[in-house]
Amino acid sequence: MLELHLRKDIKFIPHLALDLFTEKGSDYQLKDSNKLPLDEEALNSALDEAKGLELDYRCVFNKLHLVEINGDFTSISLIREFFSIKRSARMIRQEKVIVLDFGAQYSQLIARAVREQQVYCEILPYSVSVDTLLEIAPKAIILSGGPASIYDEGAPKCDPRIFSLGVPVLGICYGMQLIGSYENTLIKRAEKREYGKAMLRIEDFSDLFAGFEKEGEIQVWMSHGDSLDGMPVGYWLLADTENCAMAAIGSREKKIYGVQFHPEVAHTPLGCRVIANFLFSVAGCNPDWTPSSFIEETTRSIKEKVGNDKVICALSGGVDSSVAAILVHLAIGDNLTCIFVDHGFLRKNEAASVEKTFRVHHRINLTTVEAADQFLNALAGVIDPERKRKIIGETFIRIFEKEARRLGEVSWLVQGTLYPDVVESGSVKGPSATIKTHHNVGGLPEEMNLDLIEPLRELFKDEVRAVGQELGLPEEIVGRHPFPGPGLAVRVLGEVTRQRLDILCQADDIFISEIRRDGLYDEIWQAFAVLLPVQSVGVMGDERTYDNVIALRAVTSRDGMTADWFRMPQETLSRVSNRIINEVNGVNRVVYDISSKPPATIEWV
Repeated sequence: MLELHLRKDIKFIPHLALDLFTEKGSDYQLKDSNKLPLDEEALNSALDEAKGLELDYRCVFNKLHLVEINGDFTSISLIREFFSIKRSARMIRQEKVIVLDFGAQYSQLIARAVREQQVYCEILPYSVSVDTLLEIAPKAIILSGGPASIYDEGAPKCDPRIFSLGVPVLGICYGMQLIGSYENTLIKRAEKREYGKAMLRIEDFSDLFAGFEKEGEIQVWMSHGDSLDGMPVGYWLLADTENCAMAAIGSREKKIYGVQFHPEVAHTPLGCRVIANFLFSVAGCNPDWTPSSFIEETTRSIKEKVGNDKVICALSGGVDSSVAAILVHLAIGDNLTCIFVDHGFLRKNEAASVEKTFRVHHRINLTTVEAADQFLNALAGVIDPERKRKIIGETFIRIFEKEARRLGEVSWLVQGTLYPDVVESGSVKGPSATIKTHHNVGGLPEEMNLDLIEPLRELFKDEVRAVGQELGLPEEIVGRHPFPGPGLAVRVLGEVTRQRLDILCQADDIFISEIRRDGLYDEIWQAFAVLLPVQSVGVMGDERTYDNVIALRAVTSRDGMTADWFRMPQETLSRVSNRIINEVNGVNRVVYDISSKPPATIEWV
């Protein structure tokens, strides 16, 4: 007669329902499906109570219709309509996957792989408390790999109660060894680390490997020194390799699985399918995290956070700050003023392009600040790249504070900080090593008179592009290559002077224009020129020269966390080199960077 389902992950059940419903699978179902001794007043009271949800939760349940029988409201029939009771303040997503970071270089790739399945995912340190996880109520937990051995003194270990929460768990590499340790299984040290490609023989075509019958075996990426020395009680073998007898194991009853290989990396071509099977077949996730849902939640959050306050946005014209600006403008309208700082480190004609796009096309309040001399004076004599970033960051913020005072009561500053920026500037959610300081994060002055709004802080670059497309930004902005906040200043190695900036600006413009001409721009994640702090001997005409060297860099990447050098056609390289040497005074040599990330970073400094 009645099937009323209340999702268990909503975290709220009307008080009345506690006595009337019982748990069944992933739902709460009515104890007595035939009769419900409930009058209209009691039902309305329950619905009113549901409307009083705590700020952080959303309740979704079926709309009910009372059926009058013999003058009493004794039965309820289901109408196939739905409504949502939402509170906008700090509304969280209904479903979330948590990656526990044990220091793996690939933790961010795991999160990215989950999000590719349109499931929201966050990274937390391995030391997160069980109480925090219970509050988050994740749909699944993924344990990352890590550089430590399970037997190392001080090796990172999560709270073992995590394995008893009833939440599906997937352990990757070190994470799988943690599962074995928790299940009292010996972990053996390999005589030799297994590093590189391996062929995985699938033994069980259910759960993680459902749908792999056609392949039978797949290529995977191994990177480990320890492995399980026995099968934990209650688990069974899913897959093995020539050198790893237990490359994948699982317990359907406990919903705990482990893989010794890395499904999140590109070297495991079908790893995305393994992750998708865990998310959907094992954990029962829904693919509901999309650009449109992100826009809806983010603008709602900004409205609640900011209210009627005035906001300024650090606009550079790149895809990150552009998407951040449009998002905030969508939320608060004319209470946003974008401030574009021309620090003198921009690409050729970029300042004019920014003015046209935002002032004319998007009709956003825009203030342009000419500050090239101020930045150049601040950088005089500075060679160390980290000092450059911090000086640029501090000068940048001080200019914004000055503009904020001129605009009156301004409390907030918007920046287009991305997730990889945060990760590479120091792991705020796990023990990963700091790689370098980004001007949007670690390079900021410790005391700032403006509070930050960073709407893209948890997004990867391609996710930002998808959001930009959803917002209707033109392709020339959405598809623009990443450009560092400090601009060309960090691509001039050594001291930054106006003359050296001019040399680099011309060379960079030639490089970009030529790869556009050859239709290569969209194949490349990022391309740019670097002015090296060395000079080389050359011969131009009948004269000996001693001039500057330009390095060209072009890489392919999915998210900026790893990258490979782009195989540039020789004809393109030849034409670029010829034009730079002939058209840019002070350059007599051009080289092409063929380093991948890792070990190199994308930017030179």
